[in-house]
Amino acid sequence: MCLAVPARITALLDDGLARAEVGGITKVVNLCLVDDVKVGDYVILHVGFALSRLEPEEAQATLALFAEAGMLDPAEAEEAVP
Repeated sequence: MCLAVPARITALLDDGLARAEVGGITKVVNLCLVDDVKVGDYVILHVGFALSRLEPEEAQATLALFAEAGMLDPAEAEEAVP
């Protein structure tokens, strides 16, 4: 089974890459599948690729479910979406 997670874009890099944060972890991700991503946007992230943009409310709800399932620290889920 595959799992895609909400991640917040924290910096735009060269060559269609960005830094994204989820659960206190920052990763470099590929934005080639999503147009017009900005710092602060939320994306669905799977195997290093942003698949689509996500509204902050949807990101918070999904992260809360991950925390409830024990897959993410509840404090990190609350901090993930301002």
